[in-house]
Amino acid sequence: MTKKTTQFKRLLHSGKLEFLLEAHNGLTAKLVEEAGFKGIWASGLTLSAAMGVRDSNEASWTQVLEVVELMSDATSIPILLDADTGYGNFNNVRRLVRKLEQRNIPAMCIEDKVFPKTNSFLNEKHQLLADAEEFAGKIKAAKDTQQDGDFCVVARIEAFILGLGLNETLDRAHAYCSAGADAILVHSKLSSPDQILAFMSQWKENCPVVIVPTTYYQTPAEVFDRAGVSIVIWANHLLRASTAAMQSVASIIYQTGSVAAVQEHIVSVKEIFRLQNAAELEAAELLYLPVQTPVLACPAPSSSKPDVSAYPIAGDLIPLSSRPL
Repeated sequence: MTKKTTQFKRLLHSGKLEFLLEAHNGLTAKLVEEAGFKGIWASGLTLSAAMGVRDSNEASWTQVLEVVELMSDATSIPILLDADTGYGNFNNVRRLVRKLEQRNIPAMCIEDKVFPKTNSFLNEKHQLLADAEEFAGKIKAAKDTQQDGDFCVVARIEAFILGLGLNETLDRAHAYCSAGADAILVHSKLSSPDQILAFMSQWKENCPVVIVPTTYYQTPAEVFDRAGVSIVIWANHLLRASTAAMQSVASIIYQTGSVAAVQEHIVSVKEIFRLQNAAELEAAELLYLPVQTPVLACPAPSSSKPDVSAYPIAGDLIPLSSRPL
């Protein structure tokens, strides 16, 4: 099977528009692959939400790694990790790259904001951009650290989010590309793709562009394809879909005091076993466990009273220092 790092790099350079879908645990990662997607977005927002914490680096990077490792184990397609700001400075980024490679995570995306990050769709007063030169140093550190030549670093630019305009976005994109970034993610929170299309019209570098149309989702994919975008990320939709379903089911069960009304609208337990690959374990047990001979049950005693005939009597006790033991 082709390495996951190579799979992801090929997605970036396929020459056609590719798509990643969000997942936030091993189960949802498997669902993304079964749906036919060629790659997975491990979203910082949805990973943190699934843990019940805010998207403000409240979950530690090691907690994130534990979940993403399970996602990688459950799938055969590449994962692009939303690694926020890299969880610190260049040195934290170097350690992160080593740990991602150890866990077969083929790509990471880091954003040019300060630690701890604030979600891009929250109050912009709390959004602070990192120094472009310092962020370029993180990219260089990551590329110098990686052992697999196909491991990818995607540099995410937040200038549009802070209202800093096209020139600032382009300047940062050029700096990050020169630092070694394998792709540039341009982020926008407008309801139209105007900022993205303006950027694409000016971007002439041979460095792929990734976008996240969470707010401008009504734009047809063909528009992005014609503009030269390489990858579109649907960034949070499985979490949002499952949340809506779980809210509805929980409410119905509570109000009716029964699960009967929801039974036809949820998957069977058998389907969960299939997704867990329970059949593989059953086959492995036949291969590796010894054949067990059935143990015959002992006959039940005729009376519940204990048999005292075997109990020792006083004369059976062993004397010790002239005293019975």
